[in-house]
Amino acid sequence: MKIYYSRTSLKYLQKLEQSISQKIVESIDKLPDEGDIAKLKGTKIKNLFRLRIGKHRMLFIIEKENIKVVKIDKRGDVYK
Repeated sequence: MKIYYSRTSLKYLQKLEQSISQKIVESIDKLPDEGDIAKLKGTKIKNLFRLRIGKHRMLFIIEKENIKVVKIDKRGDVYK
């Protein structure tokens, strides 16, 4: 699977401490086989999932052979 990052998710990863951003990237590389993944309900976007990585959450879309990382943020802020 090929992984695409949005501009906002890349900026957020750059702001983080290197050890935390590395942990997040490692978790993303293991998708879709491993991790605490849940499909989000009640959204306008089909196939929207979230990945829990400690205090951070990542929203992503699975389309055929691609994973599109939409947003990465802290637990309470990612859903806004």
